[in-house]
Amino acid sequence: MTWSIALRAALGIALLTAMDAVIKGQMQQHPFIVALFMRFLMGGLCALAVLAIARPARPTRASLIGNIARVPLVVLTAGSFFYSISVLPLAEALTLSFLAPVFVALLGGLLLKESIDRRVLQALAFGLAGMLVMVWPRLQGHVSGAGLGVAAALFSAVSYAFNLILLRRIAVREHPTVIVAFQNVGPALCLAIPAALAFVPMTVADLAAYLFAGVLGVAGHLTLTSAYAKAAASRLAAIEYTALVWASLLGFFVFGEVPLYTTYLGALLIVAGAVAVSRR
Repeated sequence: MTWSIALRAALGIALLTAMDAVIKGQMQQHPFIVALFMRFLMGGLCALAVLAIARPARPTRASLIGNIARVPLVVLTAGSFFYSISVLPLAEALTLSFLAPVFVALLGGLLLKESIDRRVLQALAFGLAGMLVMVWPRLQGHVSGAGLGVAAALFSAVSYAFNLILLRRIAVREHPTVIVAFQNVGPALCLAIPAALAFVPMTVADLAAYLFAGVLGVAGHLTLTSAYAKAAASRLAAIEYTALVWASLLGFFVFGEVPLYTTYLGALLIVAGAVAVSRR
């Protein structure tokens, strides 16, 4: 793996973390469902623009079914994750999402009949220990609120794992721009009616912020996809955890969040388990 590929993957992670920060800021001004809808609406417009430029082959029937089947999971994953960052520090919510690779390994064994060896079980133990270390202050009531945010972050990690299992079936035969378009346009259509019921007036600055988030999201996904196309996933896995650095910096400078030391202790355990699974 060359430095250029590693830097490309790191850039993709940075772009997606920045998108999370933009949406977190907008959720402080708008109803949650509206912010979620606008994230996918603007992402969908950007994805369709990229699709029109790339002009990939038309999706097959199997690809259409696979992409459409992922839409509800994308809504659940994004909805639970964005809810978690609305009530938790950005770094903490992102660190809990690092449990996803462990859940992917477990679900791969259950759904795809892949082998589950001792390393997977050890990774699960590390991940659960890290999660308990991180959320212990909240469970003990030493930090105000956000218990539901922890549950949402964990649900998002499990839902994301299911999402990746489905993605494996279509990613090998579908163009990345098609996948990105489906995972933005589909959720926007699903959320249109609930968002319309809660819609509030927006300024030009609000629309610009959501459009910026859409650009960041599509650019981040395409950048990451291009990196994974040129290097094994196991060799890029550790770069995923640079998100904690970006989340800590953005959380501190933009939202004034100072994560507890238990966040970083828990992160060490979770990342250790996830890296063990990735090297499997």
